[in-house]
Amino acid sequence: MRLVMNEPVEGMDRPYARRWWALLVLCLSLLIIVMANTALTVAAPDMTRDLGLSSADLQWVIDGYTVPYAALMLLLGAIGDKYSRRGALVLGLVVFGGGAIAGSLVGSSTGVIAARAVMGVGAALIMPATLSLLAATFPRAERAKAIVLWTATAGLAIAAGPLVAGALLERHGWSSTFLINVPVAALAIIGALVLVPPSKAAHHNRIDYVGGLLSVVWIGSLVYMIIEGPHFGWGVKAVTAAVVAGAGLVLFVLWELRHPRPVVDVRRFANRRFAGSNLAVALFFLAVFGAFYYLTQHLQFVLGYDALDTGVRMLPLAGAVFVGSALTGYLTPRIGMKFTVTAGMVGGTVALALLTQVDASSAYGDLVLPLVMLGLAIGLALSPCTDAIMGAFPEAELGVGGAVNDTSLELGGSLGIAILGSVLASSYSSHLADATAGSELPAGALTTAQDSVGAGYAVAQGIGDKARALGEQAAQSANAEQAAQLKAQAGQLADGARQMADAVSSSFSDAVAHTSLVGAVILGVGTVLVAVLLPRKARTEGEAETRPSATAATEAEAQPSATAVAATEAEAEATAEAEPEAEVEAQPEAEAKAEAKAEAKAEAKAEAEAEAKAEAEVEAKAEAEVEAESEAEVEAKAEAEVEAESEAEAQPEAEVEAEAESEAEADIDADADADADADADVEAGKEGEAAGGGGAEGASGAPDGTVTPRAAVS
Repeated sequence: MRLVMNEPVEGMDRPYARRWWALLVLCLSLLIIVMANTALTVAAPDMTRDLGLSSADLQWVIDGYTVPYAALMLLLGAIGDKYSRRGALVLGLVVFGGGAIAGSLVGSSTGVIAARAVMGVGAALIMPATLSLLAATFPRAERAKAIVLWTATAGLAIAAGPLVAGALLERHGWSSTFLINVPVAALAIIGALVLVPPSKAAHHNRIDYVGGLLSVVWIGSLVYMIIEGPHFGWGVKAVTAAVVAGAGLVLFVLWELRHPRPVVDVRRFANRRFAGSNLAVALFFLAVFGAFYYLTQHLQFVLGYDALDTGVRMLPLAGAVFVGSALTGYLTPRIGMKFTVTAGMVGGTVALALLTQVDASSAYGDLVLPLVMLGLAIGLALSPCTDAIMGAFPEAELGVGGAVNDTSLELGGSLGIAILGSVLASSYSSHLADATAGSELPAGALTTAQDSVGAGYAVAQGIGDKARALGEQAAQSANAEQAAQLKAQAGQLADGARQMADAVSSSFSDAVAHTSLVGAVILGVGTVLVAVLLPRKARTEGEAETRPSATAATEAEAQPSATAVAATEAEAEATAEAEPEAEVEAQPEAEAKAEAKAEAKAEAKAEAEAEAKAEAEVEAKAEAEVEAESEAEVEAKAEAEVEAESEAEAQPEAEVEAEAESEAEADIDADADADADADADVEAGKEGEAAGGGGAEGASGAPDGTVTPRAAVS
């Protein structure tokens, strides 16, 4: 047995046997790139102390990872689709691990920020590759279950990051939070080479590099603006970033609408299910990352837990994510995606609303219920949305599909930290000014304390240190009068230190409550929008767009006519079940039809040669036949006739397809055995496609020309 897995998943004639082990590797890769962000929130105080970081430096240590991560995902996802998805994963792990090593060795803020940026580039390669490899490796019937585990891993990483970082900081310095990524990345690289099969788009033309670069410009500028504006003020840098982001977005949309093979077909956002799913992902991570940002600070500064204890007390959220994900698999098939996602978002809104009751007297027990509800909400909402986003993309664009999902996630998280973090800082500063009004604080102490909750406690500690120093001087003074004066001053400072600490605690608790209210309002309004956008009845599992995208139409140039017949029959079934209001703009197919007509003779010959072999494989493709013939046999004939008539009216020039549809109608009128012949024609059409080098959405041809079950299902 070969040590390295070299057989492409597209060439397998049955589902990959070790696909669940491959999923373990993909989840491990996902785990470290999410933990890289959440772990740093716990290590930040130690880094600030050792490196002398300012608040601006610390902000860019965190966000230096986010900007390249979010900006590069779309372009790198498309590159992975074209060349190698597994190659993108392995390269990303190498880059990520290299950045982690560098981050542990540097001793300056600039060095740490640069190392974090390198890790962000690696994460931009890893994140879309994990989803695209998952979708390519698992058959459609199992894809939703695999995505549930993928989503649960992301939720676990959010809570596990502080726990792991806290355990490391108990014995080691902050550099250990970087180094821990290195052995995990090495293990993931080995696992990827041994357990994850190679995958790439069967038919992927030239990459739209202009569109990809425009996406880098507008997304990168937008994230920079989100970070720079609220934290550092709306100066020249933030305003310039806003202008560049707006202009870049407009140019990106215009370019993608005109390009025959765009990096992202923006017309997909006219699909309410696709748009609603992306909105739900962005809003949810806005709420989750924002809440996580201030809850960890509340646990550490107000309740006094150390780094390890803070991580342990976030575990209820992680456990609830797994429970919510398990409920998704049960609820979605029964009540539909719309109600499952809406229920999750309502639960998240309620969780944030409960956090509005936090005050200075609140204990950890008051936070457990909101944490559990937030975890359940994550599990319920995110898995169906991710599945819907990935299902909207053909097999050739799975990397881009993963990148779109992850970009929505990352933009939402960045907005959450920026918006809710800004509200938190403003509210804390205002409450602290009110709480300390009339107090006799040293000059400049209040201004310093208003910078952050950590700075506030540092000011209180500094005042207390001065009080202790004066007390020691009073005890050592031989002059009784001087000693009395020093003792009185020490007492006043000690009282001031206690008052400052109490004021910081109450002000930050009030700020947490106020910020949670803002988050609940945002998520509540978003819940209504998502509920309106999502169609009432979800599409069948694994269904692609009701009508082909521009990229799909271009790829269809090489499809044989028999495959086109099968595609139209499947479209008829999907249209009968789909929500009437879920409209997607049709894309031009003239080029595909002209090519199909030109290749009619060659395709007919290929069908005849492959017919005998395809018939022998019909029995082995039973699962695919059941999926293709899932509609009631009584309605099949009528649906096929209606589809044939509509196709004949809309596309009179497609002579070859008209003939193929006539044959399909004749086959349906025949006896029960003729159904198998029709399916054999479908398989033969796919054999012709494999022989001709073409590929339809979701098709996977084996190297010897046989048609795989994945191709039949697709």
